[in-house]
Amino acid sequence: MLVRHLWQLYEPLHAVTYFAPEARGAYESAGLRGYWRGYFAGRAAPLGAAAAGPVTALFFSFAPAMVARAVPDIWQRATPEQALAARLEGAEAALRAVLPDEPARWARAADLLEAAAQAAATDGRALGAANAALPRPSGVLARLWQAATVLREHRGDGHIAALVGAELTGCQALVLRDAVHGGREQTQPNRGWTDSEWDAAARALVQRGWLDDEGRPTTTGTAALRDVETHTDRLAAQPWSALRSEEQTDLVRTLAPLTRAAEAVVPYPNPMGLPRAG
Repeated sequence: MLVRHLWQLYEPLHAVTYFAPEARGAYESAGLRGYWRGYFAGRAAPLGAAAAGPVTALFFSFAPAMVARAVPDIWQRATPEQALAARLEGAEAALRAVLPDEPARWARAADLLEAAAQAAATDGRALGAANAALPRPSGVLARLWQAATVLREHRGDGHIAALVGAELTGCQALVLRDAVHGGREQTQPNRGWTDSEWDAAARALVQRGWLDDEGRPTTTGTAALRDVETHTDRLAAQPWSALRSEEQTDLVRTLAPLTRAAEAVVPYPNPMGLPRAG
């Protein structure tokens, strides 16, 4: 499906903000030492100095206790404005370090992604709306990164809506994904859930008939996760109507070498559940 393939192409461009040393260095220079301080500050900053409750709700899959260790302490270390400046500076430097030196390709990708991002309807999508409301940066790589970020948060908001519609909690969503695709050893610690919380979520899925007594996914559970992903794609499709069919094809072709370069700094597998674009 084109919508999912486009996500696999632009998400690595956004994800350099989580994994590239340039991004980590920019956060540390802003006073946000420690990986998770930079993560929570950078991702939450478009909302302003948000409290732990809204951040937990909007990020969805993080344990409340993990969020509370970072928020609101991060706002004593850096203002949201400082965090935004650091994340853009770090992301731009990261992309410059890894992308092929093809400014014309950068500009074309930025123009097409911006067209889609500017067309994105953000009703009910708090993170997508907050990022879409930020000023348009001037540098081409900064524009490229910010457009990719608006689109990924727009898609992420829709994904959370699909999970909530399936009556899944954040932890249950991770447990079900692990049962189908694996990855608990990475996902659980990266999202801060304790063993007891993880096991309680698994028991709830057993009661629904989505896992069997051994924690394996049932046919019903596998179908439910597949339906969530399909619903996510459907909810993410709207922005791409701003591009003509030939522009969508051009975007795929333009992004492909940029994505391959950005994938060099993104671990696979990863807690985002992002596969290689292929």
